[in-house]
Amino acid sequence: MRFWFPTDHVHVDYHKRRDIHVQRYPPVDDIHEGHDHRRNDELPPAHSEQVRGSTVMLDSEHKPLIIGIAGGSGSGKSTVARNVAEALTDFAVAFIDMDAYYRNFTDLSLEQRRRLNWDHPDAFDYRLLTEHLRRLSARQTVDKPVYDFVTHLRSVDVVPIEPSDVIVIDGILLFVDEEVRDLCDVKVFVDADSDIRLIRRIQRDLSSRGRPLGEIIDQYLSTVQPMHLQFVEPSKRYADVIVPRGGHNSVAIEMIVAKIRQRLGYTAFRLTARQESTAI
Repeated sequence: MRFWFPTDHVHVDYHKRRDIHVQRYPPVDDIHEGHDHRRNDELPPAHSEQVRGSTVMLDSEHKPLIIGIAGGSGSGKSTVARNVAEALTDFAVAFIDMDAYYRNFTDLSLEQRRRLNWDHPDAFDYRLLTEHLRRLSARQTVDKPVYDFVTHLRSVDVVPIEPSDVIVIDGILLFVDEEVRDLCDVKVFVDADSDIRLIRRIQRDLSSRGRPLGEIIDQYLSTVQPMHLQFVEPSKRYADVIVPRGGHNSVAIEMIVAKIRQRLGYTAFRLTARQESTAI
């Protein structure tokens, strides 16, 4: 069953879902998304803050909840992902960016790597991403790659991701791969008009990456928009929740967070009840 909320334009799929309760929290500014040409030390701190503290930690027998958030470049999906992670203060949350899983084309020269289509699914190492998600589902620590956006290669450094109650992962092409989709317990697609996404991309690349306007527009027309139409937009049909108007749609984000809290709270309740019955 689907409901449409015309006032706030929130499209939510309630298949196998119960009533939700709204929980408010402060907004968070958007963060990096898409193939970035900045040095690693220039990336926003969001990617280094992988695991957040918690007051509740489910035991090792319970599978973590994996929240997948997809959407086009400039749609605001990273804002949604960060807002969701920031709102779940009562649980341990790990944040993963799909951009860390670009393939490592060591056999190509730097010039050849620069000419690659980084907006195509073949640019991503889905096998490694799937492996890491499976291991996190088993509450095992993984070493997330660190991608160097200057050399277009993986760094020798890694970021340890500890077992957590919730895994939040965002990426443009997250729902293109069937195995990755199946590992996501909740799938969210962040939608925005193409002109809005283009404006955001131009503003971001001009101010944060120092790229000339002509290069930005050329890349958008040659790879970003065609790949969006071919792969990103069709993957929207796999989403459980579609969030229009990007990362600042607070009503939609609150509903997502409330549903996650409901699931986690129910699991924690069952865990407590089981422990109490065992103690008797």
